[in-house]
Amino acid sequence: MSKHKEGMFSMQLIKRGSSLVHENDSIKELYRRFTGALQEGQKVEVFLDVNIDDGTLAQLAKIHKCIREIASETGSSFDDMKIRIKKEAGLCIRKEFEGESFMICKSFADCSKAELALVIEAIIQRGDYLNINMR
Repeated sequence: MSKHKEGMFSMQLIKRGSSLVHENDSIKELYRRFTGALQEGQKVEVFLDVNIDDGTLAQLAKIHKCIREIASETGSSFDDMKIRIKKEAGLCIRKEFEGESFMICKSFADCSKAELALVIEAIIQRGDYLNINMR
């Protein structure tokens, strides 16, 4: 019996008319590569989740301002601190594709109010640890 390849792929689709379509051509190409690597008869498990991106501009503004302050205070870059906060808030997952391991983090712009509230809580906790009031 042949050994099946293992792989994982995640993407977002957008409903247009009666179809779900790729967000852009680069995601479409990654999907094509993923399906091309499958062996005949291999099963793929699919999980669909509706994304509610109802986070507020006030939440986003607070998050970015606080991350900038923490980065400045610690000497980290804004981008590095943003990834740390996303990881602490549970917005990142580690993936392996075609032998490469990488991390995918959800964009703040795609987050719900509840997810952004978790991000703000992670910021407050990091601020408390650094003795910086982020409330």
